Amino acid sequence: MAIAHRAEGAAQFQVRRVVVSGYYGFRNSGDEAVLKSVLTALAEEGASTGIRIEPIVLSIDPAWTSEMYGVESAHRMRLPDVIKAIRSSDGLISGGGSLLQDATGALTIPYYTGILRLAQLLRKPTFVYAQGIGPVNRRWMDRLIRGVMRRSAYVSVRDAESAALLGRMGVEQGRIEVVPDPVMGLPLPAPGEAGTAGGGGAAGAAAGPAAAGGLAPGEAAQAPLVGVSLRHWRKDGADLARAAAALGALARSRAVRLRFLPFHTPSDVEASKWVIGQLGELAPGITAELAESGDNPQRMLLEVSRCDLLFGMRLHALIYAANQSVPMLGLSYDPKIDQFLNRLDLKPVGTTESLDPEVFASEASRLLDHRGEWLETHRAGIEQLKQEARRPAQQIVHLLR
Repeated sequence: MAIAHRAEGAAQFQVRRVVVSGYYGFRNSGDEAVLKSVLTALAEEGASTGIRIEPIVLSIDPAWTSEMYGVESAHRMRLPDVIKAIRSSDGLISGGGSLLQDATGALTIPYYTGILRLAQLLRKPTFVYAQGIGPVNRRWMDRLIRGVMRRSAYVSVRDAESAALLGRMGVEQGRIEVVPDPVMGLPLPAPGEAGTAGGGGAAGAAAGPAAAGGLAPGEAAQAPLVGVSLRHWRKDGADLARAAAALGALARSRAVRLRFLPFHTPSDVEASKWVIGQLGELAPGITAELAESGDNPQRMLLEVSRCDLLFGMRLHALIYAANQSVPMLGLSYDPKIDQFLNRLDLKPVGTTESLDPEVFASEASRLLDHRGEWLETHRAGIEQLKQEARRPAQQIVHLLR
């Protein structure tokens, strides 16, 4: 392993160059939050042990990634660039996020296992960082995953179900560590670092309290703020129609201010605008806003921190809420939603196939009225997840030494 030494004042820092592979540069707030969390944890753990970590991020947009995070970046789809980055490194990290699954296509698993195998062939240690494994519907892909996992110096996954799936593939359970999603450790931005939280967009203006029966400006300011994170899933849009009906039931039962938080652009913006349009008919006069879709994950974390309740379909919207101790109601479209909520002894309020508007409105009101009780119940569990989220960075820095 190549080791560089660099003098900084009177201290000597060992420098380690580490390639980071994931779904980066696509402007997906959840995945960018994962990257920011991984980079932050590695830098902090490295500094505490006298090591300076120099990341090289594989990105679909290297220039944007370098500007956003102040790191070196290489194009993830240009093999010569990837090989050059790995050759110049002391190791490769794969993750986090749901990289090893075939629900989004047949090429995802071969790509990410291929990057891992390439690093291993170049005799670089590989580390799997808090990945969510599965679903894997094509059984021939098991051997791809099994092979790179067995050759990795460290393997961590973000839930027990992922560990069990790796076990069924033939990966020894004793070498798999179950840890929380890295985003549980994402800090809020420093004052002024991420700019303002962003105002409502055009949809927000169109769906504001302009109709008869809406909240007066003073009332709107006092109404609890409910963050909403939705995405397209069912092709017929029935899931978004159910979400609109549920939010409409809540708005008719009490004064609330809805703020839609798009985690992936442009698709989440489109989904949010559609639901806001439906709400204009279901609950005339409802106060609904659409937050600006920024690229900075910490800015979205700041948005979530200002909410009194979060209704989330996106996994990382729920993780942001837990990170900031915001009560949450999850809408499940994938087992990963249930798995995360289960870690906090929570269950989804509904699924993309079934969501009772009155049950939703009742649960949302209960959380808004008894937020303190929710915080007291889940404080210890949230703090434990935050502490455990740093475990992969600690282990990787230790191994790199």
